[in-house]
Amino acid sequence: MRAVVVDSVGARPRVREVAEPTAPSGGVVLRVTATGVCRSDWHAWAGHDEVAFPHVPGHELAGVVVEVGTGVARWRPGDRVTVPFVCGCGRCEWCRAGEAQVCPDQQQPGFTHWGSFAEYVALHAADPNLVRIPDGVDDTAAAALGCRFATAYRALVGRARVAEGEWVTVVGAGGVGLSAVMVARSLGARVVAVDRNPEALAVAAGLGAEHTVHADGRDVPAAVVDLTRGGSSVAVDAVGSEQTCADSILSLRRRGRHVQVGLLPPVDGHPRVPMARAIGWELDLLGSHGMAAADYPAMMALVERGSLQPQRLVERTIGLEEAAALLPVFDRATVAGITVVDPAR
Repeated sequence: MRAVVVDSVGARPRVREVAEPTAPSGGVVLRVTATGVCRSDWHAWAGHDEVAFPHVPGHELAGVVVEVGTGVARWRPGDRVTVPFVCGCGRCEWCRAGEAQVCPDQQQPGFTHWGSFAEYVALHAADPNLVRIPDGVDDTAAAALGCRFATAYRALVGRARVAEGEWVTVVGAGGVGLSAVMVARSLGARVVAVDRNPEALAVAAGLGAEHTVHADGRDVPAAVVDLTRGGSSVAVDAVGSEQTCADSILSLRRRGRHVQVGLLPPVDGHPRVPMARAIGWELDLLGSHGMAAADYPAMMALVERGSLQPQRLVERTIGLEEAAALLPVFDRATVAGITVVDPAR
């Protein structure tokens, strides 16, 4: 099969022929029909996540089952499915409680094993992790769900528990940030979107952000406090840097809730967090790590009804060669939405 292969940390990704995967016990092989390019893929390429090289990135995907391993009961060849980027073992106490996103024995395509920047991908523990794609949801929309949209949904619904009428500040209007804007608006929240890219802010406004803040050279927390008359009830760092984390926390009103979604790699030493504000104002600092398959039905029902429209976040669809060229510069790319890869292109 054709796949995007990275041979070492920071090496130029190349598309080449590699062996097709085989279904592991309890798992399946999918023919990949759509897969998103995410900042987390760039983190792995840059060495911020521990992966074994040579490596194939890609972790948010949709596809068709083509091979079923021993012990799989729920799935058959021909099934259209997606999968959370965290695949739980299905056996531990967290998985049994529906919290597979924190499974200590989790597998992650594109991190713990080869991912979906390829024509085929192997997935583990298929019965507890695969999610059937309804007929009314296309592959591109389903692929957009697997990491950024599902992460935003759980961050706001499951972790922050956003209530109607609350102010929500979203720092970073990339794929997960724009997803957060859409989800927050569907919950009846009022949204402030923050980003350095005017095009991304325009998309956020089109998705319902009541205010947008251009981050370059601005005192972001001061701008948010002014716009919301005291600060937001919920703030999301959808980027993952010392600056964006601090901007998110300092944008909150007293007793507010901060949700950290963007990764915070210790590139320049461990990032500093304004804990004095968190203590003095009794802020809740919440981590959010994807969403378990057990939580997908409620979100998928909203997508099927059209209440949530992840397909609106897809900016462009590219092939494997373009994905290989994009990956090393993705942290600097001025995208205004989600880039999806079609391996058949």
